[in-house]
Amino acid sequence: MAKDKRSKDTRSGTVNPDDADLWQRVAETAEPLKKGKNRATDHAVPIVEPAQENPRPKKTPPVAAPYRVEAPPKDPGPPPVANFERREARKLGAGRISVDARIDLHGMRQHEAHGSLKAFLSRARSHGYRNVLVITGKGGKRGYDGSTERGVLNRQVPRWLSEPEFRQWVVSFTHAGKRHGGDGALYVRLRRVKPA
Repeated sequence: MAKDKRSKDTRSGTVNPDDADLWQRVAETAEPLKKGKNRATDHAVPIVEPAQENPRPKKTPPVAAPYRVEAPPKDPGPPPVANFERREARKLGAGRISVDARIDLHGMRQHEAHGSLKAFLSRARSHGYRNVLVITGKGGKRGYDGSTERGVLNRQVPRWLSEPEFRQWVVSFTHAGKRHGGDGALYVRLRRVKPA
């Protein structure tokens, strides 16, 4: 088996003359390093690591959640208005259950009626009344002061009673029976006063 003349003779440790010549030419072009200098800092060649196809995220140890003071839950406000019980409405209409108090809003402007109704319901509830009568009028006539707001209170009072401002006092409401004004009045059931 013939050996390649260009290869190093492993037994004798000698180098082929062609390889020696090539090495000599490369050595002549090389510059020696200065003392105290690091080869990596002499050249501005960045080291680039091969990109990984699917890099895995590094696992971090679990960190305890910081102590957090939670704000108190928001006040949901008073519960919604319930349906007035038919049986109770019939008893009120027949006079078997008495109406504890009444307010007549006839002839009032909206802002007057709103304030009067609010004060009336607050006072009635504080007295422990359960069933009150709110007279709005059916509309169709001019007010006592000549106003042209016809039937406005008949439409507005049920809206007001459904708002959070009034729901703090009102459980439910419905149109009154004929003896109490029919469609021109409302039976209003008030919330019980909670014992202190």
